[in-house]
Amino acid sequence: MNQSDLNRNSCMLQGSLAKKGYIRWFHSFTGIQEETGESRTFFIDYFIINPALGCEQPVLGQHPYFKKKGMRPSYVMVKAGIFPGENGEAGRQFNAFYPISSLKATGSPLVMQIEECFYSENHITGFVEVSPEEARHRSFLSNAGWMEWDLEVHKAVACHTGILSGAFFRAVKGLESFWHGEGIRSFFRGTVTLNGTAYQISPDTSYGYADKHWGRSFVSPLFQFASCKITGARTDRELKHTVLAVNGCCPRFLCFPLRRRLMIQLTYMGEDYEFGFVKPFLFSKQKWEVKETNKRFIWHITAKNKTAVIRISCSCTKEQLMRLRYETPEGQRLKSPLWSGSAGTGTVQLYRREKGGKELIDTLKLENGVCRWRQ
Repeated sequence: MNQSDLNRNSCMLQGSLAKKGYIRWFHSFTGIQEETGESRTFFIDYFIINPALGCEQPVLGQHPYFKKKGMRPSYVMVKAGIFPGENGEAGRQFNAFYPISSLKATGSPLVMQIEECFYSENHITGFVEVSPEEARHRSFLSNAGWMEWDLEVHKAVACHTGILSGAFFRAVKGLESFWHGEGIRSFFRGTVTLNGTAYQISPDTSYGYADKHWGRSFVSPLFQFASCKITGARTDRELKHTVLAVNGCCPRFLCFPLRRRLMIQLTYMGEDYEFGFVKPFLFSKQKWEVKETNKRFIWHITAKNKTAVIRISCSCTKEQLMRLRYETPEGQRLKSPLWSGSAGTGTVQLYRREKGGKELIDTLKLENGVCRWRQ
């Protein structure tokens, strides 16, 4: 699973997906405000929807004019913002919309230019501003404010989904939504300015993450959790070459719902442990449950393969989650919210399987976990 695949990270809205499909490249990273020492986590999305329906202006699916004419959305959106803080600071998201005609893109490796916003595999820059007047319009799905960024990116660890996002499944549009984690452990360097406040982003404290979703619709339920700020009990120190990524959903193959599954990758001190699709069409054994309290979402996961067992307990408070706003290729707002945040915490127990039992390798403490949850 720890396999870089830049072809899979390119733009894949061809065929029927060009008229009814979306694609989004998501980035998350932590920055520090030098004067106060405040630490906050930011996110940046490059999002394309229904490109074959585009014209010389962005077609917003929530706008009354386009709704009246029965037009489905078609645009490039750059979404930038900040997740809720530890002390109750609100999260913010700023959406800038551009016509499909403004997009200039290469194949693989992907390079995109959308007016003042730029994307490549190792460098992202941009500026997004939403006025109070624009934010009052329901069709913008946005807060008021602005954000500017200039960041170098090094994607060090990947999570490759194998056959599930392979050429056959993509050719037959077999799944409603595909996923590829090109940078589940990423290092960011540069600056972000949010509403006039500058933040410095350094590789060792960026705790970066980058992935990609694309398909016909947003799957539900969806669960994702990723953390690279991990402390090991054996050494009692932060482990630099360690990351956990969990991706869980209930996809549909053609029109048939598949069994709810998780893909789990733990890279522990440079060694990869994979739980999920260990061979084509062969699942590892898994058990997971979701609990909701008045203040938290809590996930308990147990999985095993031929050589190892992993037990994960992770959670995130509701006040540190925010609803990221998108519309579907059909032009509807998401019926159930996509809760997202960067304050996930938890523990991982990793065991080595042996005859007659198992041996504990390490107990890991997770912090700064990127959470995405949709029921």
